[in-house]
Amino acid sequence: MRRSEVLAEESIVCLQKALIHLREIWELIGIPEEQRLQRTEVVKKHIKDLLDRMIAEEESLRERLLKSISFCQKELSTLCNELQVKPFQEEKETTVLQLEKDLRTQVELLRKQKKERKQELNLLQEQDQELCEILCMPTYDVDSTSVPTLEELNLFRQHVATLRETKESRHEQFVSIKKQIILCMEELEHTPDTSFEKDIVCEDESAFCLSLENIATLQKLLQQLEIKKSKNEAECEGLRAQIRELWDRLQIPEEEREPVAAIMTGSKAKVRNALQLEVDRLEELKMQNIKQVIETIRVELAQFWDQCFYSKEQRQAFAPYYSEDYTENLLHLHDAEIIRLRNYYEVHKELFEGVQKWEESWKLFLEFERKASDPSRFTNRGGNLLKEEKERAKLQKTLPKQLKNKRQTEAEMLYGSAPRTPSKRPGLTPNKPGKVRKMNTTTMSSATPNSSIRPAFGGTMYRSPVSRLPPSGSKSVITSMCSGKKTPRAARLRANKENMELNGSMLSGGYSGSTPLQHNCSIKSIASTYSEFSKDPSLSDSSTVGLQRELSKASRADATSRILNSTNIQS
Repeated sequence: MRRSEVLAEESIVCLQKALIHLREIWELIGIPEEQRLQRTEVVKKHIKDLLDRMIAEEESLRERLLKSISFCQKELSTLCNELQVKPFQEEKETTVLQLEKDLRTQVELLRKQKKERKQELNLLQEQDQELCEILCMPTYDVDSTSVPTLEELNLFRQHVATLRETKESRHEQFVSIKKQIILCMEELEHTPDTSFEKDIVCEDESAFCLSLENIATLQKLLQQLEIKKSKNEAECEGLRAQIRELWDRLQIPEEEREPVAAIMTGSKAKVRNALQLEVDRLEELKMQNIKQVIETIRVELAQFWDQCFYSKEQRQAFAPYYSEDYTENLLHLHDAEIIRLRNYYEVHKELFEGVQKWEESWKLFLEFERKASDPSRFTNRGGNLLKEEKERAKLQKTLPKQLKNKRQTEAEMLYGSAPRTPSKRPGLTPNKPGKVRKMNTTTMSSATPNSSIRPAFGGTMYRSPVSRLPPSGSKSVITSMCSGKKTPRAARLRANKENMELNGSMLSGGYSGSTPLQHNCSIKSIASTYSEFSKDPSLSDSSTVGLQRELSKASRADATSRILNSTNIQS
């Protein structure tokens, strides 16, 4: 039996005891039966009214629960549709009170989720609006009237995070470009004149619109300023070089140069103006000391002539060099010539330096040959003999390669077969049968002095563009037709003849008034003094050993100072 039923029976027993107790009181008092009946009616009425009110209240509670269940079911259905969640499944065999409680709890939970989603949507919209205004981009397209789904909120969050990263990236780029622009403006002493430049320099960084167009405009402005800065730097460097050149030509002492040292660095406008004033002052001073300046330029011209291996005829072709009428026009002619020679030397610098290097190696080889004929070298101690032999062997390997490389470079300059890469040069001499190669060698060895033999294109003969004097400078080449054996003395004299020393002559590249120099464009003239070494113009790898042997034989001579007698070349 339920506890409620037990309580109900106890209530009935209590009621019965109360009525019995009332009757006992009434009897003791002596109340008549009619009054007892009336009093009993009153008790009944009170009890009935109380029970009726209690029943009415419970009925009202039941009605309220049913209405709440209906309302919660409707609202729950609406919330599930808005939030796009699964509908609530009611439990079977549940009481009205429990059902109402479950529905009410679920409704409150969904209401809370809806509120949170709407709040997050509003927050994301505010952030998106702020970021889009800074980045000058359209806002994210989302329906603000409906409740967003979890997936939509996730996509929106990712979009806002992407915008935030974009903003940070563009802001860093903007700050970096802004710093560079400010530095360039300070370097150029440039004052912002446009509204865009003022926005960059003067306004707050957070107020700048970080659009792609503005970033591109920033980069364009930076490029323009950098170009101006580069032009200023180049102009200042040109003015400094001009100042140094004028200092050297005018022989300005160091104590007069020191006050100008402050403007020899930097490229600001005031520095450029100061440099220009110094150049103008030196130019005016140059015109006042025109003779001294021209003499200084002539010394520099002579140096370039030596470096470019100019012949006597080429030097004499510049007639203003020998003029004694020191005028402004003469100075301009010398300036133009020195500029032309400087550019000419820079264009052919590789060839000239290679020739100079070959000459140095050749002189060193001749020095080793001289030492080899000295008996006292064997009494030397300390490993010098071994070191000398190693260097000599190295020279015997490098000399043919250097000559080959220079001939190849010359051929490329003349015939336009420049290599695509510095380390890979096209082969100038294809493989040929020994008989054909021997015929070509015979042809080259019997060529006239005014012909230039090129190793390119299978040993084809090309005429030199400029006539060439004999290798000795004054004597014609005598080709021996004797096929018999030579005595050692004859061979010695032959070697001395090829490597004879020119008394009073300058080193290769120089010239003296008594010795006519060659006027040609062929590098072969460098090696023309030892014919055995240059017999095979192709200098293939198979003939390297033979060339070294001929090199040793051609260089044995008694002269203490040996020098090539025709190393002046025109390039």
